[in-house]
Amino acid sequence: MNRTSNHAFVNHLLVYTLVMICFTGSIGLGTVWMRHQISLTANATKVLDARIAEMERRVNETTAVMEAEQDPAVLKRRNSEWRLGLVQPAPEQVVRVAGDPVMRLAAKRDRALYTDLARPATVSLRLAGLTP
Repeated sequence: MNRTSNHAFVNHLLVYTLVMICFTGSIGLGTVWMRHQISLTANATKVLDARIAEMERRVNETTAVMEAEQDPAVLKRRNSEWRLGLVQPAPEQVVRVAGDPVMRLAAKRDRALYTDLARPATVSLRLAGLTP
């Protein structure tokens, strides 16, 4: 009887050892997979950062060119080069608008929405059993 208990102990030890090896191996495989995913995400982030930096550089270049072209001296030179015949506006043609231009344009756009709400809606109601 003593021999079977020794074999049972060895069998249990072997099974537990195999289970632990499989469990440890799956944890190791999961760790390697996680690190790979982290590296893929880091590479994608680097690519996106490079694209964002390139777009910001292009926007800055375009802004610099636009500001250079809006200089009054450049505008006068372009007017004479292209023979456009443009002149400065008369002082009475210039209208200064106070306030935030974005809010003014939003109010102008939404004016129709608010005028529809200002008019009360007429509702006719007919009750059953009551005759007029």
